[in-house]
Amino acid sequence: MSVVITVAPTGPVASKADNPHLPTQPDEIAAAVAQAYRAGAAVAHIHVRDARDRPTADLAIARRTMQLITEQCPILIQLSTGVGLDVPFEQRAALVELRPRMATLNPCSMSFGTGEFRNPPHEVRRLAARMQELGVKPELEIYDTGHLEACLRLRDAGLLGDGPLQFSIVLGVAGGMAATAANLVTMVSRLPEDAIWQVIAIGRTNLQLTAIGLALGGNARAGLEDTLHLRKGELSPGNLPLVRRAVQLVRDLDLPVASVDQTVALLKLPAR
Repeated sequence: MSVVITVAPTGPVASKADNPHLPTQPDEIAAAVAQAYRAGAAVAHIHVRDARDRPTADLAIARRTMQLITEQCPILIQLSTGVGLDVPFEQRAALVELRPRMATLNPCSMSFGTGEFRNPPHEVRRLAARMQELGVKPELEIYDTGHLEACLRLRDAGLLGDGPLQFSIVLGVAGGMAATAANLVTMVSRLPEDAIWQVIAIGRTNLQLTAIGLALGGNARAGLEDTLHLRKGELSPGNLPLVRRAVQLVRDLDLPVASVDQTVALLKLPAR
């Protein structure tokens, strides 16, 4: 099966002070995504920032970013409804009204670093139902073991649409699962048989756990949201080197890299 490469160019946490190559404004994000597409990425996981580089759910900024990306390449856009810890849930949820091909769905509230990531159960159900109405494919982000059961309850309630469930197994966030191979193997073993999944390893274990995930049959995500470094002590000069590294991992395992059209078919994305 072909491997889907997702680029995550920005994220909600890092700043240009952490890595000056972090794209934060719409034109910067679009340029980084277009480069990643040409290198082999089929999906772009998008966070947007305001004019002061703070995480935002501003619909005008998100719409402009999506337009700029679409003008430069046909990559599939996945908007993050996580946005940032200080952004109210209702503002985050409103992003799906822009009808990206995909959006994240976070099933549970949790501690997140020194803050709280709030995802009230009744609001999560409402968002899942609205995504289904709009034909927006949910990417289910699971940060801990119980998050999987929460997703399966949404599935059993008929709130996750048709086609295979799509998961991101997030490891390394303080408040969630530690970034270990054992945790990854455990979570993969518990996924539904037909699930599509990728590992998101935050920080220094990013490369190793991405490789393990590929060997276990998962997809791959790369970008400055997940790690600011290309190797220990060396900041990555942009998203492109990280995407190229992920693509090389896939090819070193003698696996094909999925095109946009193949990704649409694999995920059974609703028609547009």
